[in-house]
Formats: sequence, C-alpha cells, structure tokens
Amino acid sequence: MKKIISILIIIFSFSNLYSQNTFVFLGSFNRDKTTDGIYVYQLNTDNGKLTKVTTVKNILNPSFLTISPNGKYVFACTESKTKNAGSVSSFEFNPHNKTLNVINSQKSGGENPVYLTVHKNGKWLINANYTEGSISVYPISENGMIDPLVQNFQFEEGSLNKDRQDRSHIHSAVFSPNFDYLFFPDLGADKIRTYKCENEQSRPLQIAAIPYTKTILGSGPRHFTFHPNAKFAYCIDELTGTVDAYKYENGKLEGIQRINTHSDKQKDNFESSDIHISPDGKFLYASNRGSENNIAIFEIHENGTLKNVGYQSTLGKHPRIFAIDESGKFLIATNSVSGDVVVFKRNFETGLLKKVGKKIKIFGVSSVQIKKYDQ
Repeated sequence: MKKIISILIIIFSFSNLYSQNTFVFLGSFNRDKTTDGIYVYQLNTDNGKLTKVTTVKNILNPSFLTISPNGKYVFACTESKTKNAGSVSSFEFNPHNKTLNVINSQKSGGENPVYLTVHKNGKWLINANYTEGSISVYPISENGMIDPLVQNFQFEEGSLNKDRQDRSHIHSAVFSPNFDYLFFPDLGADKIRTYKCENEQSRPLQIAAIPYTKTILGSGPRHFTFHPNAKFAYCIDELTGTVDAYKYENGKLEGIQRINTHSDKQKDNFESSDIHISPDGKFLYASNRGSENNIAIFEIHENGTLKNVGYQSTLGKHPRIFAIDESGKFLIATNSVSGDVVVFKRNFETGLLKKVGKKIKIFGVSSVQIKKYDQ
C-alpha cells in the first residue's frame, strides 16, 4: 500500500511540474517608468491559475510583446504612444531562475511602435509603427541584442475615413507560414502590404511582385493571421468590425469571404482588434472593443469560410490583445481600459469559452504572449 501511495505521489509531482512550465508575458501602457511595465506569470495548465513570477520597471509603455522562437528573448514595443519617441527593446528570460533582464533598446524608426515579429531563425526583428506609418527591420545578435535598423519603409497615403485614415497606419507585421513573405495591414490606407523576405541578405525585405492587397475602403485592416494548414489567411478590420477571409498561395491573397465580427444589433462603434486561430485549425477568434467588449467565435469550414457560433464577454473593457496557448486549451484576454487579465478554457468541440481562475489586475495591460518551456 505504501508503495502505491509513493508511486501516486511521484506521478502527481511530475504532473504538477509539467503543468507549471508554461509562462505568460504581459505588456502594458504603464505611463510611468518607475512602475512595473512587463509582467511574467506561470500558467497552471491543469486549472488555468496565474501566478506572478517577476516584473520589469524602468521602461515606458511596453505595449506589445513577442518572444523569440527559442524562448530565450522577449522583445517589446517601448515608448508607445509617446510623442516624438518610440523604441524597441530586448530582454533575456530564464525560465529556471524566473528572471527577465533588459538587454538593450533601439529607436523604432517611427512614432508609436505597435507590433513586433521575429523570423523563425531568430535573426530578424520586424517592427510596425502606427502613427507615422512605417516598417523597421533589425538584425538580432546571438545574445539577443537588437542591432541598429538596416531597413525602414515609410508610407503616407490615407483613405476614406478622414478622422482615422488621414495617412498610413501600419498596425501589424505577420510572416507567411514559410517565412518567405511578410504582410503588413495598413489601417490608414486600406491595404495589406506585402514584402518578400530573403533572410540571407543584409537587407532582407524586398517589395513583393504583388505589393499589396486592397481591402474595402474605410475598413481599416488591423491584425492578420494564417490558418495552420497555410492555405488560408484572415484579416480583422477595426473600423467596420469585419473579418476578411483569403485563399493564400506564394504571397498572393484571394478574397473568399467577408463576415461581421459583431451581432446584427451592433450598428457602429465596432473597434475590432485582435484575431487568432486555434492550433487545431477548427475555430477562429476575433476580439471587439468599443461597446461590445467580447470575443466573436467562428467555426472554420474546409473551404476556409467562417460561420459564427457565439460570443464571449471578456469580462472587462477594451480587449486589445488575446492569445491562445499552444495546446489550444486556454485563451487569455487582456482588457486594457479596465486593467485586467482573464483566462478562459476552450471547449475543443464547440470552440466556446468558459472563464477559469481569478482575474489578474494590471494597470493598462495591453498585450499577452504564452510560451511553454522544457523543464
């Protein structure tokens, strides 16, 4: 009997250890460098509980985060929404010591950096600047240091909505599944800009043969994602509260559907923001801010089209960014205005969401990334 109990204790210990190797990285509009800006939590993958492990101060408005493919480095858009400023910063994360330490920063090449992505080889960092509508490209050293930018592309043209589209506003940067193209939704110009990525070159980005895909005038394309099967892509439009579905092949996007992220009751004030697909490719999730403050849930058909299957309140105000862990079990939403983080458990069959654990309060929380580490 004692032997059985001992075996059960060992099994429980290993299970508990396994459930504690997933970390959640949260950025914020802290507004004050003397206060915490980046927060790191452990996610218990058994029950969805978040436990704080470390924070970082002395950085201003680390509004968006991304993680290197090997998980060693965290990159942040810093000095976001700061007049005549803007930078990108690098940090080293040690999952065993549970530490996050600053490495260095570089100027963002434009005001208000809002989105970062890293090439799968870990050698290139791409930054999107919103206010001045530009793209910056940085080499990354082996120690995680961001080297000075080697390319900067500036855009000017606007579109239909004179209040929001007075000029170009690049809102995200997303690699194609094969990392041979980059896509940049331009909210100000109603275009999804496309660049070829030749990662062995000293200046890797070149304008693609098809330099952009037009979206509906006044739509304001914001964030972009690819289906796991690499055959489809989806763009969420902030101003019209819609998702555009595309067939994808070799840098070319072909529109196949346009669908509302909101219910028929909602007539304006959409403010749609983020978009992600479950790892199994069965469901697409799209967040709405404004007066809705929810996540729209869509079933993805075999032909890439979407069908709405429900909505889930984010239980807070202004769900700017959310993320799904690599197992597909949890979705974590950040409500930047109400300042809270909410963990939801996904139903693998229906795609619906259910809150688990307690809300985490973080002033101005604006971004979330989830990464599982080997023990």
